[in-house]
Amino acid sequence: MEIAVQEVDGGERIDKVVARRANLGRARVGELFAAGAISTVNAEGRRRKAKKGDRAEAGSTIVIDVAAAELEQAAVADADFVLSVVLERADVVIVEKPAGVASAPIHSGERGTVANGLRARYPEMAAVGFSPREPGLCHRLDTDTSGLLLAARTPEAFEALVAGMKYGTLDKRYLLVCEVGEGAVLDDEGSIELPLAGHPSDARRVVACHDAVQAERLRARAASTTFRVLRRSGARALVEARASKAFRHQVRAHFAAIGAPLVGDALYGTATELGRHALHASRLCWAGDGVVAAFDVESKLPAELAALL
Repeated sequence: MEIAVQEVDGGERIDKVVARRANLGRARVGELFAAGAISTVNAEGRRRKAKKGDRAEAGSTIVIDVAAAELEQAAVADADFVLSVVLERADVVIVEKPAGVASAPIHSGERGTVANGLRARYPEMAAVGFSPREPGLCHRLDTDTSGLLLAARTPEAFEALVAGMKYGTLDKRYLLVCEVGEGAVLDDEGSIELPLAGHPSDARRVVACHDAVQAERLRARAASTTFRVLRRSGARALVEARASKAFRHQVRAHFAAIGAPLVGDALYGTATELGRHALHASRLCWAGDGVVAAFDVESKLPAELAALL
């Protein structure tokens, strides 16, 4: 993969340019640098390995050796990982991920993630997905988010489902418990239309931008979350949210931005005795097309989240 550095990119940290132009999360960009997979080629054709803190030079080219990076980070098969499979077909698999378990490994050789279990049970997934580190996975869930994860067993199914998320034809729903802060208002239903950007000083977080100036400065991406309140209990509310094309931390950051952070979300709100944030991926619905047949799978709200109300 090659990225031509434009005038607007000149002088910016090279890791931020890679994250934005290649549409990658900061953690993934860090892995690429750690694997030595990123180089720069200047206008004279000289190539050298890049460091995260380097500044991008307009007119140069950033080269990402994807093959080397993916080989370094490929998920290993882990037959000891117990998958909770709720739908299994020749084209797709849907599993239920418990809170506290990662979707995919971060470090080479890491085990105990859903991706490791998928690689062991469905070897064909090694050739499917965004990278060998995420075999078959069409999307990911935060470690402390529970619920439904969708994986494809063929390249054709993967492409169709990822396109469905991009264009909103794959219906992804979440159940969450939030705490409406003093002075904040949570309507019975509505949408949150706040662009999201990486936090300028905290790589763990994203920022929901409330104005166009901030969004432009942080190079935020448009993000939309629709919701409806299912139940209220004092200051808390059980909410169903929909975000087909959900960016990292989108639901969490959006609700925090309107004064209704998720219960237990230490990053965007306040930690509680729950030990996790109250977010559950509850439904995956696909109407079907010429490649992947229809499916509609639901997962109930876990008991520990229901108890919050």
